[in-house]
Amino acid sequence: MAVLEIVKVGSELLRQQTETVPKVTKKIVGLIADMIETMYAADGVGLAAPQVGILLKIIVVDVGEGPFALINPRIIKAEGEEIDVEGCLSVPGKQGYVRRAAKVWVDALDEKGKNVRIEAQELLARALQHEIDHLNGVLYIDLLEEEIPDNGVKGV
Repeated sequence: MAVLEIVKVGSELLRQQTETVPKVTKKIVGLIADMIETMYAADGVGLAAPQVGILLKIIVVDVGEGPFALINPRIIKAEGEEIDVEGCLSVPGKQGYVRRAAKVWVDALDEKGKNVRIEAQELLARALQHEIDHLNGVLYIDLLEEEIPDNGVKGV
């Protein structure tokens, strides 16, 4: 496993559309392990492949219940809304209030290539929406309701 370099705001890589992963291979599983290690090294709770320079639909998340990866994730249903603080490992030193769905349902593949559906709320719902946005070239700063001074939060 390796800690990868995190792409920062200003790089065109963060604004690109990502490609669907056609098959879960050993190379993809290795990339996921590196992404998890990178997320932890940066003290984040989520990381999307474009943030490490890879234009594939892969995200990793750990909101305190252990890490997991989603391949080709897509939000199939969302309900409610809430505004909370977000930061981003690719936008260091900044954070702000972002309006997101309060609850989401996400379909994806897991690391074994099996279909999974996740029903999420609270921080997990926010993290999933944030990371899936990265796969579509959207950064949280595009959705800011209000920017606030940095208090050391490193990112969703």
